[in-house]
Parts: sequence; structure tokens; C-alpha cells
Amino acid sequence: MNEETKRIYEAKAKVLKALAHPTRLWMAEQLVDGERCVCEFADQIDADFSTISKHLAVLRQAGIVEDDKRGKQVYYRLKVPCILNFMSCIESVIESQAKTHAALLQ
Repeated sequence: MNEETKRIYEAKAKVLKALAHPTRLWMAEQLVDGERCVCEFADQIDADFSTISKHLAVLRQAGIVEDDKRGKQVYYRLKVPCILNFMSCIESVIESQAKTHAALLQ
């Protein structure tokens, strides 16, 4: 693997690592419907503002979300809305694993 190819795979892994946390994945999925402010996430998650902000910072640093400050509120939106298109494939893998596991238990 040459250096350029290695950098491309490292960049891909950075995006996947950012989404690999359940809370961050949930946040990204919530943003599919449109932008949200930190306060909206705080209302829906049992976490304080600093924890939510840290999760959103990881998503921002990975290039998944972008933010827009409006007064005291910060709104987040998906930078590239197609980012979660692969979720149906992941769900198919989970279903396949469950079927295989169920068949082994019979």
C-alpha cells in the first residue's frame, strides 16, 4: 500500500471511528431530519451539555457535521447528508448474524 492510499484509508477510518460510538451515531441519525441545537440533544439524552458538545466536536472534527452559532445557541447539521446511507447495509449484516445465531441454537 502506497502512502496516498494509506492516507485515504486513515481518513475513512477517522469518519467510521467518529460514528462508532452509539451516542454519536444516534446524533448523526437525528440530523438526517434537519439541523438541531445542542439544547435539543440535551432534552433527549441523559447527558450534560459538555458531554453532548464533546460528542458533537468529534463528529465535527471528522467532517460529519458542521455548526452554526446563533446567539447563545449552536446548531448542528450533517455536512454530507448521504453519510448514513450505509446503515441499511449494516442492519442487513446484523439481521444475517441474528439468523445464523438463531439457527445454531435450534
